[in-house]
Amino acid sequence: MEISNLPISPSHRGKLLSAGYSTLASLSSISPKQLAEGPSTGASLLSHTAARTAWDMLTDEQTTRHITTFSGELDAILGGGIHCNEITEVGGAPGIGKTQLGIQLAVNVQIPVEYGGVGGKAIYIDTEGSFMVERAHQIAEACIRNTLDRSILHRKDLHGIEAKMQPNNFLSNILYFRVCSCTEQIAVINYLDKFLEEHENVKIVVVDSITFHFRQDFEDFAHRTRLLSGISLKLMRLAKRFGLAVVLLNQVTTKFIDGSFQLTLALGDSWSHACTNRVVLYWNGNERRAHVDKSPSLPPASAAFCVASEGIRDALPHYKRPRMA
Repeated sequence: MEISNLPISPSHRGKLLSAGYSTLASLSSISPKQLAEGPSTGASLLSHTAARTAWDMLTDEQTTRHITTFSGELDAILGGGIHCNEITEVGGAPGIGKTQLGIQLAVNVQIPVEYGGVGGKAIYIDTEGSFMVERAHQIAEACIRNTLDRSILHRKDLHGIEAKMQPNNFLSNILYFRVCSCTEQIAVINYLDKFLEEHENVKIVVVDSITFHFRQDFEDFAHRTRLLSGISLKLMRLAKRFGLAVVLLNQVTTKFIDGSFQLTLALGDSWSHACTNRVVLYWNGNERRAHVDKSPSLPPASAAFCVASEGIRDALPHYKRPRMA
């Protein structure tokens, strides 16, 4: 019997699969003590980790850095920006700005700590081929101008750091993976543990999109759900272990609700619980808006934003929705 078919909790199932146990037979020669300790790592598979106090948890949350989007209104509803140590799902219709936001975050995560940023690197996992290096360069140039202008405004003397604020340095710190199948996507995510150990100071992982390869060639939806559950567990562990933000871009689909078809984020109801925060991007007339749909710490709220030549910014009164050809 396969581990994926055992009547145990999804978290335990995921831990067994991540540890390399795929069938019941592979567990037959393992003692309970070995199973609890894990394969040569000493890490517990089925037991709880060390206890922490609620005060420690609150302190960690209050000191956690956020990655700005460069839209003040969007940052406000997100509690300061995209949270490190958490998974944030961002979904919406084609053309709403999901990839633009993903590239913006891969650039903004590099803003030095001295300028109020995180000062980290980015991993960008591209499943659709939508990453545009020219656009990343354009957004990086605007980010540098914006950051240096603010430092002048606040009269900060940071000449040594200014020399590093060059677009080519920003692009060098975006570590890019192009994946062309769900198998490659799973393999890359499983490889991230080792990759993050070898590449220090990565502070964000963007998957654009988590959906693409899981919307086709899947007749067994239960199997798809198990694979996606394993991916979300893996990414959550990475976020906690390395103190980084995980941003998963998602597509939309139609669902029959209350007698009519309505747009909803893809991958089904079970996936909707896989992320810490869920943000939905949508059009309101000519205006792009973002809505915090689910979060354990943020109230439901909406904010307007726009995609300008410089990247993600606050909505402009004169901005009009582009016409579709």
